[in-house]
Amino acid sequence: MVRPGDEYFVPSPLPGVERLMLDREGGEVARATSIVRYAPGSSFSTHTHGGGEEFLVLEGTFADELGVYPAGTYVRDPPGSSHAPWSEPGCTLFVKLLQFDAGDLQRKVVDTRAGQWLPGLVEGLEVMPLHEFGTEHVALVRWAPGTIFQPHTHYGGEEILVLAGTFEDEHGSYPAGSWLRSPSLSRHRPFTREGCTIYVKVGHLPA
Repeated sequence: MVRPGDEYFVPSPLPGVERLMLDREGGEVARATSIVRYAPGSSFSTHTHGGGEEFLVLEGTFADELGVYPAGTYVRDPPGSSHAPWSEPGCTLFVKLLQFDAGDLQRKVVDTRAGQWLPGLVEGLEVMPLHEFGTEHVALVRWAPGTIFQPHTHYGGEEILVLAGTFEDEHGSYPAGSWLRSPSLSRHRPFTREGCTIYVKVGHLPA
């Protein structure tokens, strides 16, 4: 678990690009989950994602040879893809590297600003599905103030980034910017008093 202020941005190898490390296994080429910040006018050199890249644009506008991605855009670049990204106005991204299933080869771009919210499993909950492959499911979930979810077990684990508001469970309170990863077979009863929006991925961690 990382709350705002627990970790700090550090420079990347290229000027104007810095990273807040949430989880990292390896050197410069690593299995990593990070918040990445591009200063206005900064860029990154051409590189290949051997294990794929998943990112959500949190602020600003990100771009590469394949498109321009404003805040709210969710992108999956599959294993073997490459690009040389940049940002004219600057941007902040939530990025996951080297975490694709070997058979998950679909490139995906979703504008969540125009996405459809579907009813959740309990009153006060809305879900916007983003991706599914095997047991892995990725979605945005919007919680109305006062929403309480039933106790449940995470088969294959759960990962959450709090995008707005405050997410809570019996273990603590997690304001916007908090990142949580719960292992397979963990259990909790989440709720929110003020309301929140979260990115959530389930079913992707080994038992």
